[in-house]
Amino acid sequence: MNYKTLLFVLSALCSNLGMAGEKPVIHLGVMASGTLAWELAAIENHHLLENQDFSIETTTLANQQAGKVALQSGSVDMIVSDWIWVSSMRAEGSDYSFTPFSNSAGGLLVATDSTIKSLADLKGKKLGIAGGELDKNWLLLQALGLQQGIDLNQSVEKVFGAPPLLNQQLTSKRIDAVLTYWQFAARLEAQGYQQLLSGEQIISQLGVKSSVPSLGYVFKQSWANQHKAALQQFLTTTHIARDKLCNDDAAWQQIIALTEAEDPTSQQLIRQRYCQGRVSDWGVANQKAAETVYGFLSKLGDNKLTGKSGQLQAGTFWSAD
Repeated sequence: MNYKTLLFVLSALCSNLGMAGEKPVIHLGVMASGTLAWELAAIENHHLLENQDFSIETTTLANQQAGKVALQSGSVDMIVSDWIWVSSMRAEGSDYSFTPFSNSAGGLLVATDSTIKSLADLKGKKLGIAGGELDKNWLLLQALGLQQGIDLNQSVEKVFGAPPLLNQQLTSKRIDAVLTYWQFAARLEAQGYQQLLSGEQIISQLGVKSSVPSLGYVFKQSWANQHKAALQQFLTTTHIARDKLCNDDAAWQQIIALTEAEDPTSQQLIRQRYCQGRVSDWGVANQKAAETVYGFLSKLGDNKLTGKSGQLQAGTFWSAD
């Protein structure tokens, strides 16, 4: 299914999702190729908005940056983004807040016959890095390297690029390893490549024992306080939709075209990684773990990623209480 077809499908299902009477409307910014689109499709397919006290209207986004612009302009109420950006915006006086969407975090991959078996083996090698020099996974991998006495920033030849291009470069042996997002990591695994470290394992090996979300719903705290019941119902509904996609093969088959994975092995691995990213715990321990991760990112990113403050801002994580 091509991009234009995806936009048509998403637009069609979202127009149906948005039909309601006087119910509060949640205006969502949605990337056509993102996993939120999968869940919205499952909500539509299984009529999960029936008898709910809210409705949904969507705006299709080209990328995450477009989502941030849409949220800041007020054209949408909510997007999927990361808590680091939320904290940096709060440090500048905004009242954005975050609640978890997914723990899926990507990973470091090599060919199965690669001589790279550890971080030390990356020395002198070409490493493809998705997301640029301030990518969270890259900063955290550097932090893990430093704990092991390895300065990855100095010892590897860095190749920054878009995930699809980096996958091609790895398969054509123009780079030796790739640090990429979870969907693209799953595609490589389907082709026989080995995940040396997952994003979750990087965090764990840094000594952070509780799970930390990679992405979440971001909205203004003031908006959330005014629409608390609708927001909580929406979060419950999306959790039900994700569980259906993970537990019901028929439900998964209905949205499989939206994954843009053409072969059964890729589809299976993408589903597996998507479901592994379900957020089962979100409490004080997880939020403390996020503060620890923030500390690593702040130091290694020279505050370029985290913003002015060296500490995670109060209110970054939304509470319904």
